This record gives sequence, structure tokens and C-alpha cells, in this order.
Amino acid sequence: MEYTCSGKDAINPGDGRAMPELPEITVYVERLRALAKGQRLSGIRLASPFVLRTVEPAPAAFAGRVLGGVDRIGKRIVLGFDEEQYAVIHLMLAGRLKWRAPGAALPRGTGMLAFDFAAGSLVLIEASTKHRASLHLVSGRAELAQFDRGGVDVLSCPPDALGAALRLHNRTLKRALTDPAVADGIGNKFSDEILHRARLSPFALSGNLDGAEVARLHAAAREVLCEWIPRLRAEAGDGFPEKETGRGQMAVHGKFGQPCPVCGAPVQRIVYAESESNYCPGCQTGGRILADRSLSRLLKDDWPRTLEELERVRPIPR
Repeated sequence: MEYTCSGKDAINPGDGRAMPELPEITVYVERLRALAKGQRLSGIRLASPFVLRTVEPAPAAFAGRVLGGVDRIGKRIVLGFDEEQYAVIHLMLAGRLKWRAPGAALPRGTGMLAFDFAAGSLVLIEASTKHRASLHLVSGRAELAQFDRGGVDVLSCPPDALGAALRLHNRTLKRALTDPAVADGIGNKFSDEILHRARLSPFALSGNLDGAEVARLHAAAREVLCEWIPRLRAEAGDGFPEKETGRGQMAVHGKFGQPCPVCGAPVQRIVYAESESNYCPGCQTGGRILADRSLSRLLKDDWPRTLEELERVRPIPR
């Protein structure tokens, strides 16, 4: 049984697209450091007026600057050039980065921009007409603070820090884990995998978690992310990530109707607006299929209607 609460912004769960999350962004950062760090940028080519979201500094101001560092802020990739000039890239749902030959032509229709170095060109493509991927150009390290939503890094924080972040607001666990003000870099697909590993319902309320459940969730998050980062690292090798993160390798995400690898129960799916939640009723909800009027009201109150609402930069009261 599938429960769908759809609207004009609803996603197509079968289209295979998923926003790059912490494991993918980590590998992008590592490979860019290996391929481009220390190189001088010859220029930025913009093929789409929609991708650049800032006015100052101008793209031309980056020409001739050396790439000194590549870092991550949440799901954003930060290219740091000399004299504290930064390019901040957010891929959103359909954006992907490609490493191509120097000066390679941008793909017609999908090519958004390119950073040209002597050794190659970093190309941003976006397989969507909604133009959600973004580039912000900023001056000064202090300006990077606007992109940090303040979520805890589950790979380095202790369990009690994750618990404190989850309990700031009483939300569904699925919503809380995908909120960048709560957890850093976790999105739709890896939240499904983490909650399944932790044997917790995606619609349990974060304020009701006891200490043992928080510890289980923390351990599951570390396990899942630490399994996927080296897996994606190995796929990229000495090159650059080219493949989409395979749903076929996941336990529940993208596995609607297929047997759970742990208990064999059919995986269930709930789609709401632009979010999708996959779960195993046998492992996570005591055999219950979550599809009723009370759940519909809960989703309406708790979940953002669009990806932009989820990902936008704004302060979260604590």
C-alpha cells in the first residue's frame, strides 16, 4: 500500500533523482582538492542567468585567482580562492558536477556553468527546467556564515549533541534529520537508510525519543554514512564521480514494494509534496502501514512544501 499526498509540486518517485548529500558532497570535495587545488582559474563561464544568485563580486573578479581550498558547508561545496574570494555551489535536486577537458563546451540545455582551470573544467549541469542549482560568489570568510544552518555533524558529535538538536523542536524524525538546522548534510535518501538501520519510524516525534533511541539513531547515522563514503570514493577512483548513488544498493530508499533485506516485509512509501519517505513496517513501525487521516494532518503541519523551503538559508530559533 502506498500513501501519496500530492500537489502541483509533487515529485515523481520513480525518476531516480536525488539531491547529493553528505557522502556524495564529501567525495566531490576530495576529488576537487586532488584535481584542482593550487591551480589558477582562467575564468568562470555562465550559460544560464538563473544559476548566479549574487551581484558582487562579479565572476570576472575570480579570473586569475588560485584555488586554495575546497570545503563543504552542509550540502554546499565551497571553492576558496586567494584573497578570501569564495564560490559556493548548491546542487539541489538535479544539479551534478562533472570534470571535463579544459575549455570543454557546456552541454546544450543542461550546462549551467564552468570553472576553467589549466588541467580541466569543473562543469555544473542541471537536468531540470526549474533551475534550482545555485552559485553564490562572496568576498570574505565571514560571508560564509550565512550558508551555515548550524546542524550537528553526526560523524563527529556525541550522541547527546544529536539528541539535544532533535529535541529543540518536536517534529517527525524524517523531517528533523533532513533539516540542516538539526543535522548537517543529511537528506531524503540517507535519512531513510539511517532510520531503517536504527529501527525507528520516520514519523515518530523527535521530542519523544529516549536516551537509548537517540544512541541507536546516532550509531545508525555514523554506520550508514561511513559505509557510503568509502563506497562512493572507490567508485570515483582517481577520476571524478560520474554515477548517481544507486538506489539498488540501498536497503529501503527507492525500494517500494520490494522485500526488506532484514525482515522480508514489503517496503512502503509515503510521498508528500517534494519529499519521499521509504520505510519497512516490519522493522520500523511494529507492522503498521502508515496511511491515515492523522498522518496527513501531521505531514501538512510538519513538512515543507518545496525543496527551496527546506534548503533556504534562514536562522532557526533555539
